[in-house]
Amino acid sequence: MFDINPGLSLWTVVVFVLFSFLLARYAWKPLIKSLQDREKAIRDALERSEKARKEAEDLNEQNKQQLARAEEEYQKIVRDARAMAEKLKDEIVAKGHQESQKSLDQAREEIRRDVDAAKGQLRQEVADLAIKAAEKILDETLDESRHRKMVDSFLNKLGKN
Repeated sequence: MFDINPGLSLWTVVVFVLFSFLLARYAWKPLIKSLQDREKAIRDALERSEKARKEAEDLNEQNKQQLARAEEEYQKIVRDARAMAEKLKDEIVAKGHQESQKSLDQAREEIRRDVDAAKGQLRQEVADLAIKAAEKILDETLDESRHRKMVDSFLNKLGKN
């Protein structure tokens, strides 16, 4: 069944060695070089992607820090604006109180002047009425300046009582 043919075996070995030599000489070196180049390219791509990933993480961390700083600045601006608004409100309220107090003082002063004027006018009218009453009672006309002095002294005595 199986017969070993020594000539065929010899030629098979010779062809195998020759084919192996030719492959080693012309095909394996370029094939191995190509595989090594591809391995190097893949390794370089992995290194670049790792570097890019690291840079992306760094940028992400920087963005987070900038976002935190921006949030802090926002909060500070809001606090400052609220404080300024509160201060402005207090100033407006204080100014309103001052103006209302000033208006109230002016009104009081005007009322006092009006009361004083009314008192003076009332004194004048009372004096005139007293002189006319005295004229009718005495039925004689006295000197008006003398009457006025008498009435004024009488009114002053009344004012003191």
